[in-house]
Amino acid sequence: MTSLDDLPLRDDLRGRSAYGAPQEPVRVSINVNESPFDVPPKVVEHVVDEIRRALPGLNRYPDREFVRLREKLAAYLGHGLTAERIWAANGSNEVLQHLLQAFAGPGRTVMGFGPTYSMYPLLSAGVGSEWIAAERDADFELSPGTAAAATAERQPDVLILCAPNNPTGTPVSLETIAACYDATDGIVIVDEAYAEFQPDGTPSALELLPGRPRLVVSRTMSKAFAYAGARLGYLAADPAVTEAVRLVRLPYHLSAITQAAACGALDCADVMLAEVDRIRVQRDRLLEEIAALGYRVYRSTANFVTFGGVADPNAMFEEFRRRSILIRDNGLPNCLRVTAGTEEETTAFLDALAEITRERPELRLAEPAPAAG
Repeated sequence: MTSLDDLPLRDDLRGRSAYGAPQEPVRVSINVNESPFDVPPKVVEHVVDEIRRALPGLNRYPDREFVRLREKLAAYLGHGLTAERIWAANGSNEVLQHLLQAFAGPGRTVMGFGPTYSMYPLLSAGVGSEWIAAERDADFELSPGTAAAATAERQPDVLILCAPNNPTGTPVSLETIAACYDATDGIVIVDEAYAEFQPDGTPSALELLPGRPRLVVSRTMSKAFAYAGARLGYLAADPAVTEAVRLVRLPYHLSAITQAAACGALDCADVMLAEVDRIRVQRDRLLEEIAALGYRVYRSTANFVTFGGVADPNAMFEEFRRRSILIRDNGLPNCLRVTAGTEEETTAFLDALAEITRERPELRLAEPAPAAG
């Protein structure tokens, strides 16, 4: 049987693994930060009507500028944004890919602060760029001083700040973002995939866009919008940035069905986001109750929690899987990640964690667990 070794694969891709998380038929799936709630029936009806109207015209290519969708995305984001400052693609990963195709590439560098989203180095490799993982402060935090110093020293062509950070949940302040922008002449991307889960009143990097033409804010409908299966990500930036990504996008990259489905969901944004508060409650419950079981819990303003103090993450992951519960082993030393689910799913996880801790005490490190900050 032919293997990758038998093919003329690019040398810089040899030895790499494709991105992926387990997709298994389990009773509780809380491993990939999806919303646990189905799309509401009212929204389903409206989206189906939107798609039905698009179906007769599928013999023609879709609007390659997806103007109606960009107008709706601009209205949703607010901050005085207009359609010319919005771009969208099939998930925020494709948005990031467009940006790296336009501003990174062979001989250029892309930097982030590890640990961070595991797709960043893969996307960087895909465009032939070197990935640089700069260091964070203690407890996965990122201060303006630390971030700006690393940025000034390495001068990446593209800097990606995940805010809140995946997989740790750590927030990133506007002061940190602004300090990084001032420290480089490169593109600065703020990935706000989990922005809607932050406490009410938390400022968005969207506030920093005026006067910063190299700043890009990326968002997604996969998380808070409970629309992961629709694959719609988008960005807000200076109009020159949207002109740049047009140079690398594939023709008609957003199908008419995707555009219709996204427009329909945006029409019902208030309904789609109605469950965010319930998810925040479960996240905060995880922060409190995991710590009470003696594990180290890291600060999170996303819809997931990373906890440490695990002696053998793979063994604990398998204990959960044996109980038909999927969580995430991201490879962080002595850490695992769990998504905030429904109240019932969160209870199932916490009951399982207590049981595993009781039955397999060797899987919990003996060190005390500081409270989340």
